[in-house]
Amino acid sequence: MTHDHDRQTGPDASPPGETPQQLMGKVLQVSDRLHEQVRKSVVGQQEVIDQLFLTLFCRGHALLVGVPGLAKTLLISTVARTLNLAFSRIQFTPDLMPSDITGTEVIEEDRTTGRRELRFVKGPVFANMILADEINRTPPKTQAALLEAMQEHHVTIGGVQNALPQPFFVLATQNPIEQEGTYPLPEAQLDRFMFMIRVGYPTEDEELEIVKRTTVEGQPEVDRVLDAEQVMEVQSLVREVPAADHVVRYALRLVRATRKPTAGQGDGRPEFIRQYLAWGAGPRASQFLVLAGKARAILMGRTHVTPDDIRAVAHPVLRHRLITNFNAQADGVTTDQLVDRLLEHVGVSDTDQATAKQLDAVMR
Repeated sequence: MTHDHDRQTGPDASPPGETPQQLMGKVLQVSDRLHEQVRKSVVGQQEVIDQLFLTLFCRGHALLVGVPGLAKTLLISTVARTLNLAFSRIQFTPDLMPSDITGTEVIEEDRTTGRRELRFVKGPVFANMILADEINRTPPKTQAALLEAMQEHHVTIGGVQNALPQPFFVLATQNPIEQEGTYPLPEAQLDRFMFMIRVGYPTEDEELEIVKRTTVEGQPEVDRVLDAEQVMEVQSLVREVPAADHVVRYALRLVRATRKPTAGQGDGRPEFIRQYLAWGAGPRASQFLVLAGKARAILMGRTHVTPDDIRAVAHPVLRHRLITNFNAQADGVTTDQLVDRLLEHVGVSDTDQATAKQLDAVMR
């Protein structure tokens, strides 16, 4: 008998001549199956799940922000099981050292020869999916060790580079309430996270279902949908999705509207941006808007990106890259509210809309 978790249900290596529509159909099947498996363990949080999969398929990292008890850890570990990836949870504490994450060298003696030599013992960062639980509870030196691994995809010990397994994702969590005795991530390190995903409270019906599920014996088993190699195939496919110039320019206009003008240029920023923002988003925001738009296009059943895809991912991409000033704090204005107003202010031009309709008609 063949069990579900033994079957290969992910996109296989594409045969020669396979059309973009056929490839997209495979990814859609995989996406539906992934959501089906995750919903066995996690109730609600549909937007959070969608954004998490967008991050993974873009080779990105995500920061999940929410109060305790909202199933952040359960969600991440469930996703790791459905993708058949090596999962490692690191609980960040004030006494955690960089070597506790990356690993360390130990002296080992050969009993036959008596010779001693150094051997590298890998730390928990050597896994496909890392849950960095409460990353703001550990000192900057330890945070920097993890963030270096995120950027470089390797760990250097004793002058030797040790490659991390691929694919490699870091999903960090933060508690937005208790900030006493924490070490907030600097802006430059926050910028390395593709998405900041806000995890909110469940609805009453969802909470009822959560209580019913978690107060009985036994927990549901989830099936494997993809493996590491198939995940990387989907990641490569996402980057092959075309993004027309008018879509990329729309993403650029959104990002550039948040920045202070350089010397000699007029200040074309909206008034509310000048009033409430100290610093705007950098080039990574433009890159991630387009890349996340490509992933969303595929998961929505399209082979090209539209301005609506860019708008849909604007909040998780921009909310942690906009630095508000004292005026915003005094008036209680959040970055999410500023992104809402930015999307209203920076519209899609009539020319771009006409181009988008023509492209959509051709693609259909």
